[in-house]
Amino acid sequence: MPRSHAPSRRHAERHRTQRVGWLRAAVLGANDGIVSVAGVVVGVAASGASAQVVLATGVAAVVAGAMSMAAGEYVSVQSQADTEAADLAIERQELASEPRLEQEELAHIYVQRGLSPALARQVADELTAHDALAAHARDELGITESLRARPLQAALSSAAAFAVGAALPIGAALLAPLERVTLATTVVTLAGLLLSGGAAAWLGGAPVLRGALRVGFWGALAMAASHAIGGLFHVAV
Repeated sequence: MPRSHAPSRRHAERHRTQRVGWLRAAVLGANDGIVSVAGVVVGVAASGASAQVVLATGVAAVVAGAMSMAAGEYVSVQSQADTEAADLAIERQELASEPRLEQEELAHIYVQRGLSPALARQVADELTAHDALAAHARDELGITESLRARPLQAALSSAAAFAVGAALPIGAALLAPLERVTLATTVVTLAGLLLSGGAAAWLGGAPVLRGALRVGFWGALAMAASHAIGGLFHVAV
């Protein structure tokens, strides 16, 4: 007797592309919060400013930076969302006016991806009958639900991550003696950047060490530049 096979349960798959929308904004925000605020703190401290001025400047940089990151991410991603909406509107109109040509276009796409003409036409027919706009959005325009532009999500992720990242140099400036602010901020910031870069690489499926060193290098370079510029204006405030 032929062996009967019970239907296998569908295995759950966890893909990292679903994190792209918020992960990119969060990583950018966190790294920018650490580097930019640390640069401000180190630069102002190197100029000979008092502890109160260093702290006030750092807090002001956190507020301004978080708002700037949120606004920048929202405007940028909203532009992408507007473009997607405009393309979908065009596609919707073409499907209404020339459905047969659109169906042939879909079949041609599948032939280019390796299907035989007969199978490509069958796939195009069935997907068109199911949801023509979704099929064209995915396979012609490259718009998928997991990668759709989400402006508000990007803005909130970026601003929150900026504030969290900026807490490291602010905390170092607050707790360290004035003569040690530069050293403390540098050490804490580099540690935070290494952790941030490594965590971002791990979440994205990239090599952790490479991601950590890449972020740490550019952060160290930014702080060195800020310290050098601050030293040019060595005045007591």
